[in-house]
Amino acid sequence: MLLIFDCDGVLVDSEPLSCRIDAEVLTECGVPYTPEAVAREFTGVSIKDQIARIESERGIRLPEDFTERLNRTLFARFETDLKPIEGVRDAILSLPFPRCVASSSIPERIALSLRVTGLADLFDDVFSSTQVARGKPAPDLFLHAAQRMSARPDDCTVIEDSMAGVQAAIAAGMRVIGFTGGGHCGPDHGEKLRRMGALIVIEKMADLPKAL
Repeated sequence: MLLIFDCDGVLVDSEPLSCRIDAEVLTECGVPYTPEAVAREFTGVSIKDQIARIESERGIRLPEDFTERLNRTLFARFETDLKPIEGVRDAILSLPFPRCVASSSIPERIALSLRVTGLADLFDDVFSSTQVARGKPAPDLFLHAAQRMSARPDDCTVIEDSMAGVQAAIAAGMRVIGFTGGGHCGPDHGEKLRRMGALIVIEKMADLPKAL
């Protein structure tokens, strides 16, 4: 079995920080958003798809340097404030399966997140939505990861915290475990993941070995 981990909200507790900064930069660009709205609408979605959706729905064009401004602010905050999900390193080290990361984030953000939190050495490979045509909730990223890791989709288990990610895993024909231990997850988050198709939902990474 191949384990495919999402990054933000599964390995690192980045979503509250990320949503807050995303909302700040969007608002500075004249497109008001709250952190709650960003979390609700764009958790698990690539920055490319987020920009496309905002521009389409609001009939605007974001500044050309929006992504650069966002990443510059976010990366600086990650260096000082980003933490791993509690218990994630010990949980992963207890598992005998090959494993990789498949995230909607750009490669630079994934690499920074794993380095700052001391998790980079745990994975056989890392994949980004920038490597495929369509981001989550399309299955492309997970299918790409499985192919590169020489695994059949039906022999893969995905660990995801977002509804878009669960949808993508199901569309790829993979088993999915929902995770609700990130700082952005409300009391009804687990039920939302179940409705999307997560067979099992866990609140703590210490429960992952048992769930598998």
